[in-house]
Amino acid sequence: MSMEVDAPVSLANGTQFPQSSATYMRKTIPFSKSLLTSPRILCCECGAAIDGALAVGALCNDCVRLTIDISGGIQREATLHICRDCERWLQPPSHWISAAPESRELLALCLRKLRGLPKVRIIDANFVWTEPHSRRVKVKITIQQEALQGTILQQTFEVEYIVAYHQCPDCAKSFTANTWRAVVQVRQKVPHKRTFLYLEQLILKHAAHKDTINIKEAKDGIDFFYSQRNHAEKFVDFLTSVAPVRTKKSQELISTDVHTSSKSYKFSFSVELIPICKDDLVCLPVKLAKQIGNIAPLTLCYRVGTAINLLDPNTLQTADVSTPLYWRSPFTSLADVQELVEFIVMDIEPTGVQKGKFFLAEATVARASDLGANEMTYFARTHLGGILHPGDSVMGYHITRTNFNNPQFEALEQNSTFASTIPDVILVKKYYARKRKNKSRNWRLKRMNKDEGEMLPRKQDQDRIERDYEMFLRDVEEDTELRQTVALYKAQQRKKEKDEMEGLEMASKAETEETGEDDVPKIEMDELLEDFEDLDVEDDGT
Repeated sequence: MSMEVDAPVSLANGTQFPQSSATYMRKTIPFSKSLLTSPRILCCECGAAIDGALAVGALCNDCVRLTIDISGGIQREATLHICRDCERWLQPPSHWISAAPESRELLALCLRKLRGLPKVRIIDANFVWTEPHSRRVKVKITIQQEALQGTILQQTFEVEYIVAYHQCPDCAKSFTANTWRAVVQVRQKVPHKRTFLYLEQLILKHAAHKDTINIKEAKDGIDFFYSQRNHAEKFVDFLTSVAPVRTKKSQELISTDVHTSSKSYKFSFSVELIPICKDDLVCLPVKLAKQIGNIAPLTLCYRVGTAINLLDPNTLQTADVSTPLYWRSPFTSLADVQELVEFIVMDIEPTGVQKGKFFLAEATVARASDLGANEMTYFARTHLGGILHPGDSVMGYHITRTNFNNPQFEALEQNSTFASTIPDVILVKKYYARKRKNKSRNWRLKRMNKDEGEMLPRKQDQDRIERDYEMFLRDVEEDTELRQTVALYKAQQRKKEKDEMEGLEMASKAETEETGEDDVPKIEMDELLEDFEDLDVEDDGT
């Protein structure tokens, strides 16, 4: 069947119009979606049929992903520098940051190292596991970018980082002599190291020594060296907040530049602790005793914090001597713990007066060395009424048998009001029978790494240091308030050492039962912390 071009075309409703009259068709018949079809073209790469109206560059979606690489300008390998000593990472150009493995901080550092990454949009980034000893870090990154007009591509790729060792300037200074910029010299003029042992535990608990480049022991104290002045000032502020101290600052000019008028200084901070420690016998000036609450001049120091806490064992009255008040009228202790004498409680009767943890009692005691030699006893009022029983041993100061070279005590003896109130004996703390050195403790304390200097301590000095440390450990066991301010860790023992010490432990238990060490205060396991630095995995060859 043939049809003329200009022949009329009949429609369903009977309307006829010439086939070539397109203008008439647009006016009389509305378009419908069924009459319009998208043009189809072939992909120039693979020949697949694609929509010609939506395809850009005559490529199908698969060919676009295969031929266009949006990550072409991003490097696939980079280098990360870490300091072997302080384990900090180098953030170019010269900043060092602390970041744990596979942390957000380390991931941000890895992304900053890549050139070309800011030109694309990052959708996701995470670490890929690698062997810890391989010194490789792999990161899987997902990015998006507009490849062609109206076409957005998403691509995932991996970047490998090589971990290289590089010593940071702070660690380099710590291994070089005379590179410090500030030093904090902590001193206390006392014959023992108990205060410094307690101060060491406070520093370790709060990590106040993390910025030091060296810690060196000196006569009557410790020196802390810093590479920056603000680190030393921060440490001085910490000491002021935990101990009664007095500080002085000095500076020394090292060099100056006449062209730029810039100068370089070394700063020294002198920190002096009050020479009074816990359990010391203190004789206050009469004027100061009336000023802080009319307390008896002869007192015991039962705690040292930011102030000196004093106790009158005859009345349980307490008073505090603040740091500024002490330095306006300084005084020294009348006797320290090295002059304590052991007494035996013959009889004790509580009076019913209580103040906090102190219980007032009247006790009759005798010197342990006098038992069997004479029958001399002493009467004393004590604050230990809650823990003392007849037959217990107690440590105290024997005042009548001791000569004191102290101006405050001489003034007290000449005072008509207080001369008659001086007791014969002042009891300080209960004494527990122990072995000389207890090696079977289930807890331990951390210690700071200190430089002992050019000369090692002599044997007698080493014995004194061990004796002071053992005394401090006993104070930690006996004083509950003291334990709350320090960090106690579980004692880690290897299996080999446990097997070797089994026989010794059995003998120690038998000796404990014989010597009556059951009354010795023990530290419960729930008060101890786990030290994760000591946890390691041993290869037994199985």
